[in-house]
Amino acid sequence: MVKHDVYNKGCPKGWPFVLLCIFAAMASSNSFLQAKAVSKVFPGAQQGGIKKAYLNIQPGVITAIIGQSGSGKSTLLRLLYGLLTPDSGEVLFKGIRVWGPEEKLIPGHDAMKMVTQHTDDLNLFAKVWDNVATLLPNTDVKAKHEKTEQVLKQLNMFHLADQKVFNLSGGEKQRVAIARALVVQPEVLLLDEPFNQVDTTFRDGLQQDIRRIVKETGLTVIIVSHDPAEVLSMADELVVLKDGELLEAGSPKLLYQEPQSLYTARLLTNCNVLEAEDARALGIKSKKEKVVIYPEWAQADSSGKQLDWAVKEIRFKGAYEELLLAHEAIELHVINRDPGRFDNYSHVHVDVHKYLEF
Repeated sequence: MVKHDVYNKGCPKGWPFVLLCIFAAMASSNSFLQAKAVSKVFPGAQQGGIKKAYLNIQPGVITAIIGQSGSGKSTLLRLLYGLLTPDSGEVLFKGIRVWGPEEKLIPGHDAMKMVTQHTDDLNLFAKVWDNVATLLPNTDVKAKHEKTEQVLKQLNMFHLADQKVFNLSGGEKQRVAIARALVVQPEVLLLDEPFNQVDTTFRDGLQQDIRRIVKETGLTVIIVSHDPAEVLSMADELVVLKDGELLEAGSPKLLYQEPQSLYTARLLTNCNVLEAEDARALGIKSKKEKVVIYPEWAQADSSGKQLDWAVKEIRFKGAYEELLLAHEAIELHVINRDPGRFDNYSHVHVDVHKYLEF
């Protein structure tokens, strides 16, 4: 079930675009968090921002907003939070308009919290406990203590409670920043590239902690990310932006397996993009200009058939290898799940069991 409703002027025909356009027209005021025809354009040689975007976000899910640099991801996030005022259109939270900085003394919606990749608001010389607890009032000391302890345990940080933030790693500081946002129990947590400066091992653990918190509490999370691996493993829903326009939306599995645009396919994986003429070397007769083959959709075989592809490079990835194959001027990346089977002098046949046309 698609939980996001997306519409753009000139929306291309074909599923899921038609459904998304219909859903946008049916969007009502009782939506949880909604952008209605929101535009925010920054003038310049290369215009940036968001153009007439419609978006409905349902509660209790993790939504990832993805797109190339300059596509408007952070602008959309700030519009949803109320840090920016739209040039036109409006953002609604539970049917009530989200005020922008021109109307609100302290920008940002009270039911939401935002965390970025920067941790400048942390008190580096205070303890982790104090950095988190300071967000809560002293009117109920017992509740303050219980909430602080709870959020530190949720993020697997209770053992660091007495550590000064100055002595923490980048990943640990990011956990403190998220703990500070969560301790006030927001309904929506917005994350703007929060894992950029976090080591892979810390990032994976933090992502799983956030998923668990969402499941346990019903928290709604909206994350801006440029990392395909991050959004595919963490998000429940994806929203794709291109040049300030919402291009398509759906579950990570749907958009990965059946993207409606070449742009989305390239965002989500390091895919092979061949001209239709070049794809004939693989026995593919395409009626469209481009053929997309994911590396895992092709298999190299060194026996029994015409061996017309040469192994040009082997990239060891641990449990598998990535092969760079060449046929005349055509190159193809293929996954080999039997490391050591080929060498740089091998010639192979390539079987393709799935491809996309654009």
